[in-house]
Amino acid sequence: MLKKITAVIMMVFILNTIIISNSNTSLAQTKGEVPGKSLGIKSDTDLWKYVRNGNAGTTQMKDELSAVMIQSEGDNWRALRNGPVSMFGGIGLAGIIALLFVFFLYRGKIKVESGLSGDTILRFATLDRFAHWLMAGSFVLLALTGLNILYGRYVLIPILGPELFSSITVGGKYIHNYLSFAFMIGLALAFILWVKHNIPTKIDWQWLKMGGGIFKAGMHPPAKKFNAGQKMIFWITMIGGLSVSMSGIALMFPFETSMFSETFALLNIFGLDLPTNLTAMQEQQYNQLWHGVVSLGLMIMIIAHIYIGSVGMEGALDAMNSGKVDRNWAKEHHNLWVKEEDEKS
Repeated sequence: MLKKITAVIMMVFILNTIIISNSNTSLAQTKGEVPGKSLGIKSDTDLWKYVRNGNAGTTQMKDELSAVMIQSEGDNWRALRNGPVSMFGGIGLAGIIALLFVFFLYRGKIKVESGLSGDTILRFATLDRFAHWLMAGSFVLLALTGLNILYGRYVLIPILGPELFSSITVGGKYIHNYLSFAFMIGLALAFILWVKHNIPTKIDWQWLKMGGGIFKAGMHPPAKKFNAGQKMIFWITMIGGLSVSMSGIALMFPFETSMFSETFALLNIFGLDLPTNLTAMQEQQYNQLWHGVVSLGLMIMIIAHIYIGSVGMEGALDAMNSGKVDRNWAKEHHNLWVKEEDEKS
């Protein structure tokens, strides 16, 4: 009998302990405290603030990024990519096409005023044309596949459907990755071949003051093999192409570079206060944004270059097709270069 009473008392004691323990836990939670206090914080607000700041916990996974529950900078990256970058990029592309259309209505196709003579002069050798078309052809495909990544889901999915769009995008990804090396080779070769002709001179200022002679008939500013406008395109292509190539390599081999941390540290020498302790994920986000911005800028410029080198000017396309241009065309647009070539012969 005594044993039974003792057992009942023990059962009651255990039940009371469990009830009191649960009551304390519930009370703690209602006060905003986190059970266990493993992070040394007292409330749900502090916990989520800790998580939202991108602090890493512990994980047994090999990928150390898995220890970060929420990467808040990703919200900023997404907002910039889907907001200003996409919006202003689209405005820029549509704007340059509209501007060129208006210019064509105003000026028409720029003709050779003295007429085509039928006599030609060699402007670009085979190696020059190979470098140009290697760089230009790969850039066009890189631009199309890149635009698909940025705008395709909004433009192509409603037309093609998700399945076909997915197949095109996967194929475009491989094209984008592998053709990037062809672009880099063409860029380097073009630099070696043409850099000596693209050093700015006093003559370029005169060309710029006359607007390159494209806004009014009868105006033919002096120019050597490359005029001031072509020199600007050359240097923007070289610097922008190098920059977009570096950010592209960083994206193809993720979490292996610290390009922006190092660049920001260098810029801070001039009194800026840019962050230099970037995480691997933040580096990738900066790479992606920079890659998109520079690429869109290059596309806008190249559209204008394609226009003036094809439908916008008579005789210009021959320079990169056969390599030979009409002598009258050369005299009107590159008179000093023609004089130099005649003196050589």
